[in-house]
Amino acid sequence: MCGISGLLKLDGSRADLSQIRSMITTLDHRGPDDRGSCILGSAGLAHARLSVIDLQGGAQPMSSADGRLWITFNGEIFNFIELRELLLSKGHSFMTRSDTEVILNAYREFGEDCVNHFNGQWAFAIWDTEERRLFLSRDRVGVRPLFYTQTRDSFLFASEIKALLACPEVSREIDPKGMDQIFTFWVTLPPRTVFKNIFQLSPGHSLTLQHNAIRVWQYRSTPYRRDGGAGYGNEREVAEELLHVLQDATRIRSAQMCPSEPISVEESTPP
Repeated sequence: MCGISGLLKLDGSRADLSQIRSMITTLDHRGPDDRGSCILGSAGLAHARLSVIDLQGGAQPMSSADGRLWITFNGEIFNFIELRELLLSKGHSFMTRSDTEVILNAYREFGEDCVNHFNGQWAFAIWDTEERRLFLSRDRVGVRPLFYTQTRDSFLFASEIKALLACPEVSREIDPKGMDQIFTFWVTLPPRTVFKNIFQLSPGHSLTLQHNAIRVWQYRSTPYRRDGGAGYGNEREVAEELLHVLQDATRIRSAQMCPSEPISVEESTPP
């Protein structure tokens, strides 16, 4: 578990480093091993790290080799080893052993569709310094949280609402409909929260912010059928498929944490 936060100044002014740091400080409990922040013109990214993969080289916020793309990421990409090999075959280079850098290169290769190549759980933000585009995404079932809001001159995001409330301009006004959902379902229904104008990115959704225009879309949905339907097979076939899925989920997590062979790291020189 890590913590992420950041903001984009909609008026084009320079982001405030002290504001970024005050946001990420509220998330120290999510990442006690390290803390990082950076200002990239009107954008600011911050990260509270719980070190799991590439303890030495996985510090965040992380940039691509050429410095164009920057990311702050909470989660794990379980198939990052396979993706890394695929991206190497397409000419991408790596300076770390982390799954974070795999996300950056996958975004460079596949764009917003990169999330459809990930097997994992994630909440991340990527800032493209050339296109001045902010890209946010949350995993398919919403294991990792991601909240956002917009003030008069800023767009802000974070792993927890308390990081947003660290900014004085963010309103703490209660949303009665959100409270009603809490008392009805014990949880708010995405994208609503208990605060007005503070939203959570729904599971299986991504968001882009460019030219002060926000676009949110669903990249993944899970169909449910009451009757089972054709192709579901009998009970034995379904049980065997479930066992296969569980075994594969265990295998890919074990390979991530304890790879059978060391990952080679290629030196790369920014263009």
